[in-house]
Amino acid sequence: MALLSVTSPHIHKPGNTGGFMRQVLYATVPGLFMLTYFFGFGTLINIALAVGIALVCETLILKLRNKPVAFYLNDYSAVVTAVLLALAIPPTAPWWLTLIGTTFAIVVAKHLYGGLGMNPFNPAMVGYVLLLISFPKEMTTWLPAAGLDNTVTAPGIPDSLGMAFLGMNPDALSGATPLDAFKTYAGQPEVLDSNSILHGVFAGFGWEWVNVGFLLGGAYLLWRKIITWHIPAGMLLALFLLSGFFNTAVDADNYPGFLHHLLSGGTMLGAFFIATDPVTAATSNRGKILYGVLIGVLTYVIRTWGGYPDAVAFSVLLMNLAAPTLDYYTQPRTYGHRKPNKGLAKSD
Repeated sequence: MALLSVTSPHIHKPGNTGGFMRQVLYATVPGLFMLTYFFGFGTLINIALAVGIALVCETLILKLRNKPVAFYLNDYSAVVTAVLLALAIPPTAPWWLTLIGTTFAIVVAKHLYGGLGMNPFNPAMVGYVLLLISFPKEMTTWLPAAGLDNTVTAPGIPDSLGMAFLGMNPDALSGATPLDAFKTYAGQPEVLDSNSILHGVFAGFGWEWVNVGFLLGGAYLLWRKIITWHIPAGMLLALFLLSGFFNTAVDADNYPGFLHHLLSGGTMLGAFFIATDPVTAATSNRGKILYGVLIGVLTYVIRTWGGYPDAVAFSVLLMNLAAPTLDYYTQPRTYGHRKPNKGLAKSD
C-alpha cells in the first residue's frame, strides 16, 4: 500500500490572521497597564479613539473597494494598527491628533498600497512619523511619571478626558522623558545627577517599567510562536553593544549606558511589536537578524547624534525599505540543492 507523502509546511493546529492579531493585542496589556499606572488614562482614551476611527476608515475603504467588510474586519489588522499607534502617542494628545494619525495609517499607509499584505511600510509607524514631523510639540509633550519625587500623581479620568477633548493645557505639568533629558544635558554630569527622571531602579523613572511591561508582552508572543526571536534579539543586541561601548570606552558623561537605551522610550515596544510586523519585515532567518541589528544601529545613531531622542519609528521605516533586499540576499538553502540561492547566483 502506497503512503501519501505530503511536503511541508505542516500546520499542527488551526490558525488564522484574526487569531494571531488577537494574540498581539493580548500581549500589549502589561505595557498598557504600566503606561496607565505611571502616566494616567490618556493612553486608554487614545486607544478607544484610534480603534473607533480605524474601524470606520477600514469599513469605508472596503466598501469603496467592493471588498467584503465583515471578512476583512475579522482579521483585526486595523485594530492592531490603531492600538500600536495609540500606544506610541503621548497620553496628553488632543483627540484630533489621534484622528489624523489613525486615518492616515489606515487609508494611506495600508489601503493605498492594496491593503493587508501589500503595504511596504508599517502603517502605525507611518502615522506616528507623520504626526511627529507635523506636530512636534504635541507629540513630545509627556507628563512626568507618577510618583516622581513623591509629588506627581497620574491624571485621573476627568483630567485625561479634559486634555483629550477640552483642550486643557498640560504644559505646566509636562516634563522631559529620560531620552530627552540625557540628550539635552549630555556632558553636564552635575545636572544629570540631579535630574530625578533619570534615576529609576534600572533606568529612567517610570519608563523602565513601561519597557518591562512590553518585554513581558514580547515574551508572551515568543512563547505563543506569534513572532520569532531573530528581530528582537538583533535589535536589542545592537543597542546593547553600541551603548555599552560608547559608555565605557568613550565617555560616560555624554553616552548613557545600555540600560538607559534598552529601558527608555519605545525600545521594547519597537523590538517586539513594531519591528516584527510580518508584512514589512524581513522573512528569512538571517535576513531577520540583519534587519533587527540594523534597526538597533539606526536607533542608536539617531538617538545619539540625530535630532530625535527616540528613533525607533524612523529606524523601522528605513529598514522596511531594505527588507526585500535583505531577503533577496539571505535566502536559505532549499531542499534538493547544495547551496542557498544568494542574490543573482543561480542555485545548483
